[in-house]
Amino acid sequence: MTAVQETGSAPAEERPIGYGRLKRKEDPRFVRGKGHYVDDVQLPGMLHGAVLRSPLAHARIVSVDTSAAESHPKVRAVITGATLEGLGLAWMPTLSMDTQAVLATDKVRFQGQEVAFVVADDHYAARDAIELIDVEYEPLPPVVDARHALDADAPVIRDDQEGRTDNRIFDWEAGDEGATDAVFARAEVVVAQHMLYPRVHPAPLETCGCVADMDPVDGKLTLWSTTQAPHAHRTLYAMVAGLPEHKIRVISPDIGGGFGNKVPIYPGYVCAVVGSILTKKPVKWVEDRSENLMSTGFARDYHMHGEIAATREGRILAVRVKVIADHGAFNGTAQPSKFPAGFFHVFSGSYDIEAAHCAVTGVYTNKAPGGVAYACSFRVTEAAFLIERLVDCLADELHADPAELRMKNLIRPEQFPYRSKTGWEYDSGDYQTTLRKALDLAGYEALRREQAERRARGELMGIGLSFFTETVGAGPRKHMDILGLGMADGCELRVHPTGKAVVRLSVQSQGQGHETTFAQIVAEELGIPPEDIEVVHGDTDQTPFGLGTYGSRSTPVSGAAAAVVARKVRDKARIIAGAMMEVSPDDLEWEKGRWFVRGDPTAAKTIQEIALAAHGVLELPEGVEGHLEATTVYNPPNLTFPYGAYLCVVDVDPGTGVVKVRRFVAVDDCGTRINPMIIEGQVHGGLADGVGMALSEIISFDEDGNCLSGSFMDYLVPTALEVPAWELGYTVTPSPHHPIGAKGVGESATVGSPAAVVNAVMDAIGVRHADMPLTPGRVWLAMHGGVEAPQ
Repeated sequence: MTAVQETGSAPAEERPIGYGRLKRKEDPRFVRGKGHYVDDVQLPGMLHGAVLRSPLAHARIVSVDTSAAESHPKVRAVITGATLEGLGLAWMPTLSMDTQAVLATDKVRFQGQEVAFVVADDHYAARDAIELIDVEYEPLPPVVDARHALDADAPVIRDDQEGRTDNRIFDWEAGDEGATDAVFARAEVVVAQHMLYPRVHPAPLETCGCVADMDPVDGKLTLWSTTQAPHAHRTLYAMVAGLPEHKIRVISPDIGGGFGNKVPIYPGYVCAVVGSILTKKPVKWVEDRSENLMSTGFARDYHMHGEIAATREGRILAVRVKVIADHGAFNGTAQPSKFPAGFFHVFSGSYDIEAAHCAVTGVYTNKAPGGVAYACSFRVTEAAFLIERLVDCLADELHADPAELRMKNLIRPEQFPYRSKTGWEYDSGDYQTTLRKALDLAGYEALRREQAERRARGELMGIGLSFFTETVGAGPRKHMDILGLGMADGCELRVHPTGKAVVRLSVQSQGQGHETTFAQIVAEELGIPPEDIEVVHGDTDQTPFGLGTYGSRSTPVSGAAAAVVARKVRDKARIIAGAMMEVSPDDLEWEKGRWFVRGDPTAAKTIQEIALAAHGVLELPEGVEGHLEATTVYNPPNLTFPYGAYLCVVDVDPGTGVVKVRRFVAVDDCGTRINPMIIEGQVHGGLADGVGMALSEIISFDEDGNCLSGSFMDYLVPTALEVPAWELGYTVTPSPHHPIGAKGVGESATVGSPAAVVNAVMDAIGVRHADMPLTPGRVWLAMHGGVEAPQ
């Protein structure tokens, strides 16, 4: 059950576009079980692959004996690191310009690393055969704690890299260190806090997999793959395998959730391709849940030491932070090349301050490669958590109300566009109104009175706030690229003679409702009903090039491209309409769905009539080609900056430390709301993400590097029982940079919600710090000053 309160009525130009709360066009096939996923792909003669994974986190490979597996009657090929070395495919580039072993050759570097790949007649035979492979390992000491990765005696993990003597990946900083130190030196109050945002996992419902089919006759590779970025993957396969890019077709069918987990290229994909080349048969590989949790892209794992400086009256002056970022055994993060720490430098948040500085050091550890943009734009979640915890700690130090402290320091409407002290230009906002609406929707003053009454009775009730500004819509390409590929998106639109339309996208949906949203955008621009607009995506042979879906970039970038290309079609339709009515195009005016003669609305041609004429015998004006279609490549001038105010109410059992999230109020501003129903669904998912990260989700390791969270018995994602009925509201400040004013909101809820939950628990138990996730044992431990928690 979700309560949705639309806080205030938006002006006409800010109301939902393209038929508003349109039901999702995708849902009929999904609710009937007719979705088409990678594991549904069945090809004649198809074989099946399975991966042998390392049981150790760090070990030399002494030998690999595959003879028993090769003698299995159903095995068609066994691929090892030595096999790939002979093909020049043993290592592949990552999305952060590092290299990653496809199959281990010299040593294994994390538990679950790929060592061998078996291709067999069926899935079960392949699984049986990997148990027949005998690998002799020479164990090495692992590096598990990122804080010790740079110790002088720490073993070097990436000794495959010539000249490497330590585990440092990068040192990166943003802001003005000198100016920040000077502000801290004169500050009346300084509050410091160390916090770990632990390693978590996107845990999509569908795991990763592919079907590779290399045609031995024409040399074309077709790959059905669970990817959020089909075109980027195709380019990387061309780079890795040396195949001509036009000979590679990547098809991404229905995707059962991605959340960043399906952005990287995983070794299983490459091995399936090699398996198809060797056997001349299609090869399917689909990982199981434990493989997904143990070896695919993780997120977070940031050790952050933050400090906040202020006056006694509560004026925030400066923030500084030092970070150790755990990137695992290979730097596989998917983020723009110029930003090795992602967009973490948005850590100053939504506050008007004098100075800010951060220093981030990335390190290798003996864990699976991490750092995917899990339901946020490249480390923005970590940044938002840092600043919102620091603001609450400052409020505690000053004995100030957390809401009043935030209201006093938020950037004011007249300051927009606002340039932050780390270089971001926030496009638009009305932060105070958004926070005020969240407080009003929650009944904040009444909640504080209730809290005082409950505390008098010995009950633990907490109220937590967070306010966030997110950076989404990666481009512009002069600043944003991955492996040199600029983050601009293409879009194609064709209106058929009968007036039906097809729009082709370069982004891939994993549940966001692209087939509905993009149809609505085109419908708004052309007046063609959404049901008459087909949205094509996820096939590199059928769609224009683009960098894919992650970081809430679909609507701000590809949505803008759809609007731009529709306007191109509309402009062409104007010229054709002028020819049809024998008037100058300058004498025509647009009304949704038709061009009419200025001063005579009855003299008009609909977009459908124009489409037919564009394909017919009409003599078109000189320079105008036939057909009604257009293409575009949209390069955004800036990112967009959605924001929101969240309030969480929790009850904590003083005897057990069990946390119950009783209420959660979320007021978001994502600019123009294209389809409020889809937005609300996206917010629901993000809020559930945040509650899970705050209270239960963690990928943990023992001292030997063994992953302790390899199943859903050990990695606890929230269910309907752990989350409350969400109470949603919104404000509207469109983005001036975006053709339709939308900013994107899909992952903002994940950015803003964990801090609100943690702040609420800290408020309830009266302490400043306890590490996430706030499991009952950790909460009990924090309440009792560090004594042993009950079992």
